[in-house]
Parts: sequence; structure tokens; C-alpha cells
Amino acid sequence: MSKTKSHTADRAGDLYGAARENPYVQRLIEDEALRENLKDAFVSAKKAYGRATGNGKGPVKAVTSDKKVQKEMRQAAEALQEARERLQKPRKKKHRLGKLLLLAIIGGVVALVVSEGARKAVLDALFGAEEEFEYTSTSSINGA
Repeated sequence: MSKTKSHTADRAGDLYGAARENPYVQRLIEDEALRENLKDAFVSAKKAYGRATGNGKGPVKAVTSDKKVQKEMRQAAEALQEARERLQKPRKKKHRLGKLLLLAIIGGVVALVVSEGARKAVLDALFGAEEEFEYTSTSSINGA
């Protein structure tokens, strides 16, 4: 490979690495709704530009008087606003540990409800084992 091709390949690799580390690029890769918002903004802006420059009135007159150009520009602005909001929203972090803990608690409660042995073991651990005793009455039935 020639020196120029090698330098170009190195530069492309550097750019690729920098892009992959950029949080905005990461969001763009991962967030389908963000990509859709940007695509919608581009399409609307392209339509507005085509209509504003191709009508023979001039772009200033088209922007100020053509309702379709205004509508396309408004749609482009709204799509860009939604994209901006999506970029500014913090990503929701997955709470796997919390979900696992919740599942363990639910499983423990179900086990206590279903199993008498588990209930007895938990009660014994919390309050101590029950002492077995026999009750004998000191009074008689006849009152004697």
C-alpha cells in the first residue's frame, strides 16, 4: 500500500473510533425514534427548499406567503425539536439488580404462603423456637 492510502486508512480508522465513542453518535445508533425524527426533519426541509426555490417567486416571498412551504418548515422544526429532546433525555438505565431483588422477595413471599415448614422456620428464626409444654389443670370438673 502506498503512503497516502495507508495514511487515509489510518485517518478513517481514527475517525471511526472517535465516532463510536461519541455519546451523540451512540444515541443515533441505538435510538430508532431519534433517527426517524432526523429523517423526517430532512425530508420536510428538502420539500420546503424545493418548493421555495422552484416556484419562480423567490425564496423570501415563498417563505412568507406560501402556506405549503410554511407547513413543511414547521414540520421540519418540530421533528428537529423532538430529536433535540430525545438527545437531551437521559437514557434509562437497566436495573437488573433491582429486578432480581424484587423477584427474590416475591419468591420468598410465595414460599412463605405455600409452605408451612418455611413459615415455621422463619418464625423460629425471628422469635425463637416455640417451647413445647403440656397444660394440666389444677382444678377439677366437679369443683372438688
